[in-house]
Amino acid sequence: MPARSSLPWLKPAIFTGALIPLAAILIQAWRGTLSANPIAEALNRLGLLALTFLILSLAMAPLRGIFGWSWPIRVRRMLGLFAFFYALLHLTTYVALDQGFAFKAVLQDVLKRRFIFVGFAAFVLLVPLAITSTNAMVRRLGFRAWQRLHRLAYVATILGVIHFIWRVKKDVTEPAIYGAVVVTLLGFRVARALKRRATR
Repeated sequence: MPARSSLPWLKPAIFTGALIPLAAILIQAWRGTLSANPIAEALNRLGLLALTFLILSLAMAPLRGIFGWSWPIRVRRMLGLFAFFYALLHLTTYVALDQGFAFKAVLQDVLKRRFIFVGFAAFVLLVPLAITSTNAMVRRLGFRAWQRLHRLAYVATILGVIHFIWRVKKDVTEPAIYGAVVVTLLGFRVARALKRRATR
């Protein structure tokens, strides 16, 4: 198993790679080549990035369990924070660019349009996870309480998939693939919990 110091490039590489999609969106928007509807395109891409990083963060524990690697746990927090970062950009783009800070209209959308409601609920669940992502918060809450709180990441991811499915409406092939991955990750977690209980 590689030592911690043997992968000094890992976190910088992930940090840089995670920002490349945002740079691509900004460059295309500046050039006017994002799409015929650049705001909708930016919304879709940012939302998909948030969901992708959420799923990646959840996949780190199974990778460690299956292959015995240590590095996935080292980057799990970073991936989760990038999920929150892109979810925040997704929400900000919707409120600022799509709705022009018309907060009454935003509230009406949240209450009346179910896909926006579940998307907003997913974002709300991510807020305490981002706030408690530091080592200091782990110590303050206690590891077990912190661990229970961060199980909300699974709920937020499921809501994100539902948001995606209800958003596309017709061809749900792509969100269904994301959903299948989430179900697989949940299945791994349940199987591991049952195995631990049986061992005890």
